[in-house]
Amino acid sequence: MAPYSGILLCEKSYGISSHKTINQLRQIMGQKKIGHTGTLDPRATGLLVLCLGRATKIAQFLSDFDKSYDATVRLGQSSPTYDSEGISPDDKPQPVPDLSENDINEILDKFRGRIKQKVPPFSAVKVNGEKLYKLARRGENVELPEKDIEIKNIELVGIKLPEINLRIDCSKGTYIRTLAHDIGCEIGCGAYLSALVRTRIGPYKLEDALSVNQIKHYRDAGKLKGQIRPIESVLQFPWLKVHEEFSPHILTGRPPRLKDISEMGGSFEVDELISLKDHNDMIVAVGRAGMDSGQLNEEDNRDFFKYVRVLN
Repeated sequence: MAPYSGILLCEKSYGISSHKTINQLRQIMGQKKIGHTGTLDPRATGLLVLCLGRATKIAQFLSDFDKSYDATVRLGQSSPTYDSEGISPDDKPQPVPDLSENDINEILDKFRGRIKQKVPPFSAVKVNGEKLYKLARRGENVELPEKDIEIKNIELVGIKLPEINLRIDCSKGTYIRTLAHDIGCEIGCGAYLSALVRTRIGPYKLEDALSVNQIKHYRDAGKLKGQIRPIESVLQFPWLKVHEEFSPHILTGRPPRLKDISEMGGSFEVDELISLKDHNDMIVAVGRAGMDSGQLNEEDNRDFFKYVRVLN
């Protein structure tokens, strides 16, 4: 059987790493080429966007999507990992103030918009060539790197102290663990992330995802292909389509000339990402425009398509 190719939405279960989930699917599908556009911590659940076969080459174009989460933050206790993994039964919680909805929203206002966020000490981010979690396990204190993120929306959806429930829309690279920790610091009683569900990545929603068991069911029934989104439906860039005689040259990275183009879909500006289709309407490369689409003319032989990735 030919390997699967395209985008598959998977629901990760609690207590298993994203990489172990992917390894399970490799065994179920019988193929190695399965990538992702962003992992989840083992104690988090929710949406993984998986790239299969040729689609592993487009993961880099899908990783900039905004994400949405449902988060439960437990007040009154800090965790070295910023989540429940670092909580010991011997730890004693601090008193939690009697916070109203308005009190909490005033605190959340401080995190809305573009902010700087420190990465958590137990993370795979490297400092001086070594992963932070290894340094943290050795008890070494280092300056945590900061990154620019954007909290586009943070909504208080429930209060049952000492826990609060939040719905969050944020930019890529946001650590919800750090957000929970920082909320606790702002209140003054400590806090950690006690539960997390990723509900959206860009246009993809958790409600459309399949569990590992469901994927196995579709695979065993010979119906999994119908659950996989083709590359052409995922990459929504403007596109250029080439004549049949030029199609073989795409795989060698030969730049097309205007005479090689049979159709164009959408307009584009210089340096914008665009797709290159072969004569069968299959996207076979992604590149950047060397000029605006309105500047194309048959006398100009400048490179108007600069390859970024060939999807072979």
